[in-house]
Amino acid sequence: MWQRIQTVFLVIAILSLIASILQPIWLYTDVMGKDHELFAFHFTIIEKGVRTTVYFPYTFTAILAIAAITVAVIEIRKFNDRMLQMKLGALNSLFMAGTLGAAVLFANSMHKNFHAGQFGLGLWLPAVAVACNWLAMRFIKRDEKIVRDSQRLR
Repeated sequence: MWQRIQTVFLVIAILSLIASILQPIWLYTDVMGKDHELFAFHFTIIEKGVRTTVYFPYTFTAILAIAAITVAVIEIRKFNDRMLQMKLGALNSLFMAGTLGAAVLFANSMHKNFHAGQFGLGLWLPAVAVACNWLAMRFIKRDEKIVRDSQRLR
């Protein structure tokens, strides 16, 4: 299982999705000293040590990321069935694209509302996961082609 390069790419995708949940998507400190932080699970405003947190609709990003992590783990465990792996990879691409889209949507919404702020690492890590998932799918397809070609020679 670990000797296959697609497993390594899927593990990198899982780790980047986990990190994207933990890292901020967008950060801003206004002139009044309030910190505005957007994470995958919540949006928080910190004013003089008091935290005000809003979970809905921002949790949608984390839900999609957790779904993508779960599908990637299942995809790794199904290494004997490459056709199922390809189907799971396609489904996982949808979840990862949804995660990336939700993060971009919420970050741009915050950027437009406050006319400032900086994008955090949590915005870019789902893109790494999408790229790793695409590479894993490519290598799974290559393995399937090699197996089919070897069976045809028999």
